[in-house]
Amino acid sequence: MFARILAIFRARNLEFLRDRGSLSWNIILPIVLMFGLSFIFGGTDRPQFTVGVLQQDEAIDRDVHPFLQTRYMQFVAVDDAEDGFRKVGRHQLDLLLRLEPPATYWVNPDSPKGYYAELALLQAFPEGIAKGQVRGDAVRYVDWVLPGILGMNMMFSCLFGVGYVVVRYRKNGFLKRLRATPLRPIEFVIAQVASRLVLIMSITTFVYAGTKFFLDTRMDGSYLALLVVALLGSIALVSMGLLVAARVTSEELAGGLLNMVTWPMMLLSGVWFSLEAADEWVRQVANVFPLTHILGAARAIMLDGAGLADVAPQLLVLCAMSAFFLGLGAALFRWRAN
Repeated sequence: MFARILAIFRARNLEFLRDRGSLSWNIILPIVLMFGLSFIFGGTDRPQFTVGVLQQDEAIDRDVHPFLQTRYMQFVAVDDAEDGFRKVGRHQLDLLLRLEPPATYWVNPDSPKGYYAELALLQAFPEGIAKGQVRGDAVRYVDWVLPGILGMNMMFSCLFGVGYVVVRYRKNGFLKRLRATPLRPIEFVIAQVASRLVLIMSITTFVYAGTKFFLDTRMDGSYLALLVVALLGSIALVSMGLLVAARVTSEELAGGLLNMVTWPMMLLSGVWFSLEAADEWVRQVANVFPLTHILGAARAIMLDGAGLADVAPQLLVLCAMSAFFLGLGAALFRWRAN
């Protein structure tokens, strides 16, 4: 018995070591992620709080008040008060400050980071400072993060659910047999998209209904508009998964490639926290990912009551990404492993 176990153990290790693509990705992926994260989120004085300053100039003069020199705080200029109130309510800003007399600040009472930012602000103003109310209903963090949780679940299910299945079909010869039929690559790709779409939408609807029932999460917009965003977003993510698996023959390599896509997307698309205080180039990179546009449109509908016309730019980007991923995936698609 032990000899048979040892033989299978040795064969599986040799199979993995001889798969140079899988071996390379398992070594390269953690290194690339560590260097990337340390570059984006590194720094000795990395800001932990984001404070908006109401002013017309884009540049913040830190000599105006000692509070603007507080460590671990990122100060961003806000030229429109209504926009600042909205960002405070949506946890994009931890605090909004106006230094012009009468000095006033606004904070979301449901924001944990806003609470500590307010304590630091009050210490810097021993003479006192007026406190304003956040206009509109303050957004709870659970309301803000719900689209991120649903989007992240969609991302993993779409990419890994499709990518691994297609690679397994190719590896065990199922795709080779399909090639003998009149089925064309684009038809196979469309069928995979439709199949995964039904499953994803069913699961996402069930999860959303449960959170809505138990947590009474916020929904100011139209359910139809949110459904359209979820549909187009799922199509874009499934199409990306098919593109990754278009020519891959190893499940280990497919896993490495999919991780290389999902981890940056999860960290830079605003799933857990806002990128309001991030560098401009980081926000530009985030726009490359479908999940960024999905979450932006979903939060606008759920928290701001936006309609389809308001999120049309994000929907157009998702449609363009889906067409690009589907077209390129069908063009690169390979039926056989060799």
